[in-house]
Amino acid sequence: MKGQNVREKSRDAPHVRKKRLSSGRTSKRRWIPLSQLSGRSYAARDRALHVLADMRDDSHLSLTHAAKLQGVKPATVKKYFPSALKVSNGRFRATKSDRYTATLYIPDAHGNSIAIKTRSSKEREAAGQYLRDLGRSLRGDRGPLLAWHGKKIAGVELVTDERALAAIEPALSDFSLYRTFNSGGA
Repeated sequence: MKGQNVREKSRDAPHVRKKRLSSGRTSKRRWIPLSQLSGRSYAARDRALHVLADMRDDSHLSLTHAAKLQGVKPATVKKYFPSALKVSNGRFRATKSDRYTATLYIPDAHGNSIAIKTRSSKEREAAGQYLRDLGRSLRGDRGPLLAWHGKKIAGVELVTDERALAAIEPALSDFSLYRTFNSGGA
């Protein structure tokens, strides 16, 4: 009877992951808001996001190799994105999508960069594809940008009007779209 009550209590208790310390004790992992991460930790988290994107692009890429390419440890990817990884045949694989937030930057109608808070890997992928198509449009190929007319990413309407793009082209062509809009500098 006594053992049964203990089992029931443990089933009702919330599941908390515990980390084993070097002293042999365990400690509870705490969730830390993104706003409280140091610059170094935030940069490591950003590189870990790139590891997941690389693993989604190339299904044969291992976690270790992808992490090495991005300059981050596999443990860092596991730390920040545990639910975005699954084990298949003894190897870590990235899930098809995730619900982690990230801040990306896209141009507005005046050529300024706007911070958008993406809430999934699908939104991050769409923002990247929009920036690629915007770059193609600035090089003279207007076709790819037509698919983005009237669309929004994370609640922000995307600039697709040819006249607006012609007006802000000098502001956009002064810098690399991907580097500037996704590193936060403008």
